[in-house]
Amino acid sequence: MTAFWAECIGTAILIIMGNGVVANVCLQRTYGNQSGWIVITFGWSIAVFIGVLVAAPHSGAHLNPAVSLAMAMLGKISWGLAVNYMIAQLMGAMIGATMVYLVYRDHYNATTDRGAKLATFCTAPAIKNPINNLLMEAVGTFVLIFAVLHMVSPDYKLGALDALPVALTVLGIGLSLGGATGYAINPARDLGPRIMHALLPIADKKDSEWSYSWVPILGPVLGAIASAGLYGLLH
Repeated sequence: MTAFWAECIGTAILIIMGNGVVANVCLQRTYGNQSGWIVITFGWSIAVFIGVLVAAPHSGAHLNPAVSLAMAMLGKISWGLAVNYMIAQLMGAMIGATMVYLVYRDHYNATTDRGAKLATFCTAPAIKNPINNLLMEAVGTFVLIFAVLHMVSPDYKLGALDALPVALTVLGIGLSLGGATGYAINPARDLGPRIMHALLPIADKKDSEWSYSWVPILGPVLGAIASAGLYGLLH
């Protein structure tokens, strides 16, 4: 498997499992309906674990444009490869979101809450305050990227368990910081599914809230720049 397709497939699996757990919790007449935030955060951490496990041997398993940006800033990959990865990640996120819709299509039809339907695709703030929302996404992404940069150190090797620290980091971010915005911490994770929410024939859907979409893009970019800058200073 080439690095491009590893990033695409790994990100698709990430979204299938991650947005899938949100659909299981938020959509009506599922067995997981209203099972809560803890289920969502654990589900997303497992999604990260599986996506990284699948893609890591072939591409390093960035699965996130913010990770690719930080790696390019630090000279760990070329800028051309970073752009290549970002395209693959966006494609994978769109594919993954489509698969979640197909799997849960009957439950989308049964759900009357249009906000819940949107939540299975992309993030939204609990309290809409663009500056605070941007700060949360930047801080959450900073924590993620700073941790990942330490995990890719040549001295940091767990073999088959390399994916576990990343998953646990995402779990911690979700439990500690995620309640404010839904913790996108990944531009492709939010933008790709948001595009598919706009395109797919979802019954009685609301608008895709494009007025907010810049926050889960710019926030992770700022967080990635800050984490790469600090890591570069310390190393």
